[in-house]
Amino acid sequence: MAVTFRSREPGQAHYTAVGDTTLRVGAGEFVSVVGPTGCGKSTLLNVGAGLLEASSGEVRVFGERLSGINRRAGYMFQSDALMPWRSALDNVMVGLQYRGMPDAEARAQAQAWLERVGLGGFGDRYPHQLSGGMRKRTALAQVLALDPDIILMDEPFSALDIQTRQLMENEVLELWAAKRKAVLFITHDLDEAIAMSDRVVVLSAGPATRPIGEFEVDLPRPRDVAEVRSQPRFVELHAAIWSVLREEVLKGYAQQLTKAA
Repeated sequence: MAVTFRSREPGQAHYTAVGDTTLRVGAGEFVSVVGPTGCGKSTLLNVGAGLLEASSGEVRVFGERLSGINRRAGYMFQSDALMPWRSALDNVMVGLQYRGMPDAEARAQAQAWLERVGLGGFGDRYPHQLSGGMRKRTALAQVLALDPDIILMDEPFSALDIQTRQLMENEVLELWAAKRKAVLFITHDLDEAIAMSDRVVVLSAGPATRPIGEFEVDLPRPRDVAEVRSQPRFVELHAAIWSVLREEVLKGYAQQLTKAA
């Protein structure tokens, strides 16, 4: 995608959230985007999903210009997007039903995906009966059951405790390695970005955020997200990326303080 996105609140001037930004994700590539809080990471993801229309520029999906919702992408949100009145199994199968798949087939596929994420025996539980990690597994199964060509993830594990978070990160990497879908992963956690990705893109502080650094992650796969953090190359990459990101984080923090005042 090569886009600019401007928004306008009633009674206010236009605000350029994303300015003249070019971002590419190759087939089978795992790309993470990091940047200061409020810099426009989620806005960029939503433009790629077709949930927001770029003010200028275009988004191309496998060479074709995107118009409307990106039907080749699955989206895993930061907050739980599960329907509270549906069981875990029913939540996973709902997307398949919307696509017209017969109920029996949709139920069988949903059950298979629940088993792949370790929830085979919890299909009859409702979201309020599941832990935070189990709800995230259900949401992941819901996305993967649709077999999207692109997976968009917006800080999906930020609300989890560190142990559950690392388990989920490893599960995502294992499932990704099996089919090698293109992944665009938004996170504020630099350690998470390096541990999971093939490439890390750093965004500037807003307004008009733009990429200011791009780093290849040449750590061997498969990876354990906890163990990889102790490797010397991980430490080198972290230092290099942080040297670019640090000043932008400070700028973003100063802007947040100004807004609060």
